[in-house]
Amino acid sequence: MSVVARTEEILSLARSRTPGDRERLLLAVADLCGAADSVEIMSAPAVQDLLNSIFMSLVVEAERDIRRRLAEKLAPVDWAPIALINVLALDDIEIARPIIASSPLLDDHELIRLLIEATVEHQIEVARRPGLTSPVVSEILKQGEPAVMTALAGNVQTHLSAEHVGELVTAARRVAALRSPLVRRPELTEDLALQLYVWVGQALRQAIASRFRLDTEALDSTLGAAVAEAHAGHKGTGRFADAIVWQQDGEREEMEQRLIAKLVGAGQLRPGYLLRALQEGRLSLFVGALATLGDFPEAMVRKAMDSEQPEHLALACAAVNFDRSAFPTILELVRNLNGGKPGGGAEGDRRAMAAFGPFAPDLAARAFRSALAPRGT
Repeated sequence: MSVVARTEEILSLARSRTPGDRERLLLAVADLCGAADSVEIMSAPAVQDLLNSIFMSLVVEAERDIRRRLAEKLAPVDWAPIALINVLALDDIEIARPIIASSPLLDDHELIRLLIEATVEHQIEVARRPGLTSPVVSEILKQGEPAVMTALAGNVQTHLSAEHVGELVTAARRVAALRSPLVRRPELTEDLALQLYVWVGQALRQAIASRFRLDTEALDSTLGAAVAEAHAGHKGTGRFADAIVWQQDGEREEMEQRLIAKLVGAGQLRPGYLLRALQEGRLSLFVGALATLGDFPEAMVRKAMDSEQPEHLALACAAVNFDRSAFPTILELVRNLNGGKPGGGAEGDRRAMAAFGPFAPDLAARAFRSALAPRGT
């Protein structure tokens, strides 16, 4: 069929309002995408007007299978309406997958938007996309979703900076699925490989040793000594010392998270538990418990503790109905465990006590979030 005849057929279908003709119209346009003369057809003014004026309404009305076929046809082209590409990228994952994987119309801004707004399945497809740029990789690591980071680690068609590989190696102490793909990353350095060596199983240790030509007997002996020192409470100085400490920190954090979850499940996580955690010297447990009680991000609580404004910590405690009269004890204990922070001196202490009211806990919670939220949000 000639270009003119095909164009006339499309325009004829466009004039119809029956569901069958609307779907045939969408498929006709989709089929043109793979045709040898599609560039000529798509450049025709009538077809361009058609794409811009009715494509979106056709997609809304189309059945799922037709949207899937359309996505497959449009994935490699650079002439499709960007609004349509964005709609398909947010559709069901089977429809969105080819668009996310290869559409040249998805720039960094759109990919980052998918990482923030879309489902984990969509985020995984973004992480698998070849040739990701540094800003997109940074956003994946910022989100910290294990399955998405694992997909990124396995994406050998994306080059990772030394900093990004280091962040993935650090995450691998908690996310076991990261370890195998990281061992095979071409950007992995010997120093980072030695960190991984502490956490991986025997097969991956052999792979690391073979790749970097390491003496496994000497490594295992050094590792055993470092573990023994760590369990004895000594701070090691060998090449595995930091990795052992990281491993212990990760295990402690995981145990504390399980403890908090059990307390929540039993209805036993109450404001008074904050004081108990500090009295036991467990600052990270205090942070986790306060964040859980107030539904705050842990990073926000830590930021309040590390500031020169103790009233921010007071607002967080007021938001969970902590007793005002006991806050000076909380503040003293936190400072003892946190290198003297939050600071602020006597004037800061006065502001902190004033932060307890009189007002409702929900108002204190809003004030806390507002004070600690990143600027510009």
